[in-house]
Parts: sequence; structure tokens; C-alpha cells
Amino acid sequence: MMEAKTDRRIKRTRYLLVHALTSLMLKKSIKDITVKELCESVDINRGTFYLHYKDIYDMLEQTEQELLEQFEQVFKNYHPDHTPDFPYPLFVEIFQIIDQNSNLCCALLSPNGDISFSVKIKKLFEHQYIHEWMVAHHSADFLPTYEYFSNFLVSGCSGVIESWLAHGKKETPEEMARLISKLISTGMTSVYPIPCGQSDDL
Repeated sequence: MMEAKTDRRIKRTRYLLVHALTSLMLKKSIKDITVKELCESVDINRGTFYLHYKDIYDMLEQTEQELLEQFEQVFKNYHPDHTPDFPYPLFVEIFQIIDQNSNLCCALLSPNGDISFSVKIKKLFEHQYIHEWMVAHHSADFLPTYEYFSNFLVSGCSGVIESWLAHGKKETPEEMARLISKLISTGMTSVYPIPCGQSDDL
């Protein structure tokens, strides 16, 4: 029973600290945030902070890693050949995670955030989604243009996610997953059909 109470106390402390860090990062650069300021904002002494983290940057790294691990687990749960309606179910969960951690994601992706986090997300997406999809489909014909295809897809998905966050998440995770799945699978014409008489030939 004591262990359960201790675990809950630890989780609550870390939650409060992460929430405070998120709020501060939306206002100022990570390099301008001090442990003292962070702890005072949630009425936690610095000794307690140092039981969990070495410094602000260690806290940021651990927080990012925990979020990345959630994304990574989702990618592992869905395989292109074994998932009906792929990639829709995958993106539903991706958007749900972002929705549940929206303030944190906004802070990490903001000008005050950590640019390396965006790079890590893109690399994870490229390896866990695009690479696995190509391996599953033995797409040797894609190899000459793989880098272009990968950059286009990764940048496009990142842009959609950032735009969704910036506009206040007006659509549900399911709606966003449906949109992004259509864009990936059949391109713009699946969302905005070409007018009658206009050729889509290049």
C-alpha cells in the first residue's frame, strides 16, 4: 500500500513539474528557465526536483523521450500488411496522443522548444512508417526516389499536425486521421477533386 502511495506521489510530482515546464516554454526559451523558477511555480522545493532530474535539460530530455516512446509503441502496434484500413487506425492513435499532450507538443514544437525533438519525430516516422511500408511491399522501384518521397511525406504530416495544433484542434483525432490517410494514399484529389474537364496529367 505504501509503495502505491509513493508511486502516485512521484507521478503527481513529475506531472506538476512537466505541466509547469510546458507553461514556461510557451512563454520563454528553455535556456531562460531556471530550476528555482520552475519549482516556485508549482510550490515544490528544489530538493524534490533533483530527486527526479539532474537539471532543466535532463527534464526536457526525459519528457521528450517518454512522449517519443508512446509514438514508437503505436507504430509497433500497426503493420501495413496486418492492419485493415492502414494507415487510418495508426494515425487515430497518433492524433489521440497529440491531443492528450497538446500543450506539451505545442511547447516542444514552438520557437522556444527543442528543435531536435522535431527531428527525432521525423526520423521515427520515416523509419517506423515509411521504411516498414516499403519493406512490406518490396518496393524496389521506389528506391531511386525514396529520399524525395520520404521527405515529402514526413514534412507533409508534420505540417498537418502543427497546423492542427495551431488552429486549436477543431477537428477530432478521427477526422484528422481520415484526412491524412486520404492525402497519403490517393493525394489531393481525394480531398479536392479536380473539376470536370481539367486534366490531372503532368
